[in-house]
Amino acid sequence: MSDIVDQLVIRPMTRDELDTLVEWAAQEGWNPDIDDAQVFWDTDPEGFIAAELEGQLIGGGSIVSYNGDYGFMGFFIIHPDYRGQGLGNRLWHERKKRLQERLNEDASIGMDGVFDMQAYYAKGGFVFAERDLRFEGIAETHEIAPNIVPVDQVDFQALNRYDQRHFPTERRQFLKDWIQRPNGHAFACVVEGSIKGYAVMRPCREGYKIGPLFADGATIADQVFKALSNQVPGEKIYLDIHQDNPYALALVHMHKMKEVFGCARMYLGPRPQLPIEQIYGITTFELG
Repeated sequence: MSDIVDQLVIRPMTRDELDTLVEWAAQEGWNPDIDDAQVFWDTDPEGFIAAELEGQLIGGGSIVSYNGDYGFMGFFIIHPDYRGQGLGNRLWHERKKRLQERLNEDASIGMDGVFDMQAYYAKGGFVFAERDLRFEGIAETHEIAPNIVPVDQVDFQALNRYDQRHFPTERRQFLKDWIQRPNGHAFACVVEGSIKGYAVMRPCREGYKIGPLFADGATIADQVFKALSNQVPGEKIYLDIHQDNPYALALVHMHKMKEVFGCARMYLGPRPQLPIEQIYGITTFELG
């Protein structure tokens, strides 16, 4: 076993290889988003690591750095033909090491790991923070509240500032690309000229994923959610929430959504201090 692990080459991933990883994720049932690969790549082209064996791509994952202030590990996958041989263990630890080298000394690293792997990640220094749960429902038609507008009608700098209050650091480039997705939808709640909430919905292999969904209160979160739902009636929609936010749980239950998947949100380093009660939907399991 050690021989094959010693032969593993870990290197930066190419853009085409990221597309391959997305296809593998689709085969695993992860239901990746149709245009995420390009948005992820543009956020941090150096944030994707490939595992190669005898000249063949056999795995990879993301080690995205947000300006050195915060890191996120995700998209961790080994091709089924190469599992159970210690290759994933070597790749995971190398990814963590390389990401730490790209971050400021006091920066934290976040990740969403499947519950079965929680103990493994804990051995690597990650501390459990909360359960992130995916809910599935069917989009319905709703009346849109007058204070809900498409995000292209709000000032981007103001939107960026609002987003930053709900994420561990600024992610300007990511946000700019995320809200302008082909066939996607994004709405904001504006009250007396101030942004009080916003959300993005993007197409997946199956249905649509909503994320993020940030809002100053439950009523605003529901208004933004309904505006998104109204765009794709009859389609499957997904929302990933922090279980620790009771208002987010109430939102998914009110819209008759059912839990279909979950991950453990874990951190290496200080846990970011975020207004959990205003986070009704996380952005993505892959980039935080």
